[in-house]
Amino acid sequence: MNKKKEDLKKSQARKISIKEGSAWSLMEGFGSRYITPYALYLGASNSQIGFLSSFPGLLGNIFQIPALKLFRNKNNTRKKIVFNFVLLQALLWIPIIAIGFLYFFDFINAKLASNLLIISYTAIVIAGTSASSAWNSWMKDIIIKNNGQYFGRRSRIIHLVVILSMLIAGIILNFFGKEDAFKGFMIIFFIAFIGRMISSYFIKKIYEPKFQYKESSYFTLRQFIKKMFYNNFGRFVIFVSLMSFATAIAGPFFAVYMLKDLNFNYINYIFITITSIISLILFMPFWGKFGDKFGTMKAIRITSFFIPFVPLLWFFSIYIHNQILLTVYLIIAEFISGFAWAGFNLSSSNFVYDSVTKEKIAFCFAYFNILNAFGAFIGAALGGFISSKSDIFGIKSLLIIFILSAIMRFVVAIVMVPVLKEVREVKDFNVPSHIIKRLELVEHMSLMPIEKFIKRE
Repeated sequence: MNKKKEDLKKSQARKISIKEGSAWSLMEGFGSRYITPYALYLGASNSQIGFLSSFPGLLGNIFQIPALKLFRNKNNTRKKIVFNFVLLQALLWIPIIAIGFLYFFDFINAKLASNLLIISYTAIVIAGTSASSAWNSWMKDIIIKNNGQYFGRRSRIIHLVVILSMLIAGIILNFFGKEDAFKGFMIIFFIAFIGRMISSYFIKKIYEPKFQYKESSYFTLRQFIKKMFYNNFGRFVIFVSLMSFATAIAGPFFAVYMLKDLNFNYINYIFITITSIISLILFMPFWGKFGDKFGTMKAIRITSFFIPFVPLLWFFSIYIHNQILLTVYLIIAEFISGFAWAGFNLSSSNFVYDSVTKEKIAFCFAYFNILNAFGAFIGAALGGFISSKSDIFGIKSLLIIFILSAIMRFVVAIVMVPVLKEVREVKDFNVPSHIIKRLELVEHMSLMPIEKFIKRE
């Protein structure tokens, strides 16, 4: 095949990938985004909510290790691996629906229903993450240049579909109300199942460039961890994993705070939740272009110092007693959150693409995701433990974890960001002199301790 035909097929593949991602968004918007409200409907405790939000991700990413063996098998194509796991993920929404039937008709109690939900949702996540290594390698081959712009555009479209899906799902749930929410959940989860089935159809239509696996590119998780402290990419993985830990202390419990403590209905909940996604859509193209031009690390440096303020804003919501004003305030907080996380998440993914060769990218993404999920699991477990207490020093436990998460996010940013370097040549980004002086002060405060730690290890 000549280069012109190859480039044309890759261009078509990129377009179909956006359609596939949009179908995935139906599963995300109608399904995954409502797992926590569903768990609360089933009577899950705060500890179970923390476990639900983190354990599936941890176990799912660990399962990437055996999934990599499929990737290394010459009889398997990347398309075949991805298609099989995507189809399995779609079918696994059926047990999620069945749990609701069993609970609604009193065949099982709240505790058993919540535990079965955790098991079933974990299986869904495992199916999704098992496909990710092959998918990342596949995407590396069909994206010729400008990772940031393409993924920024793709993410913008995908998140728009997520918003519309969440809005429709929220309206459906609100129509039935909290007391009769069972019917609403059954409807939206069935749509999630259909969405992922459509996604599997598009997977079959995406062109896969010829890929030759080289055994010399393989390395184990243990080998990766041993070298983490001594190279830039390894330190980047440590940084993102620690930020995931700090974020997960509070992240899973914003929904609990809204639906239980503030007693918001599903409409209030959904409008606050989708605000961060709207903000993601608005700012994703900006951060994509910014990263392509000035470097992903510059985007990460900027957003890392916005991220700690998100749980802090949620904490100060206790001083607003009017529900309308409180809803507006939390919408503003989530808009700021979307701005920061749009740059951080997009730039983090693109940093991996920029740092790693196509032969090794499947393994690097797998190990990156495993360590990232481990950080999130520990953080959510800590948040779940603290939030299960009634009050601490006279302050609601949920508010305590908001403060703790803010402090930890700030510490991670101060300590880790200055030791990370850009991996490709980019244009200079002119920053006002007073900001440069502050960043130099932060670097002076944090660089020495981490260097000593690295040398000691």
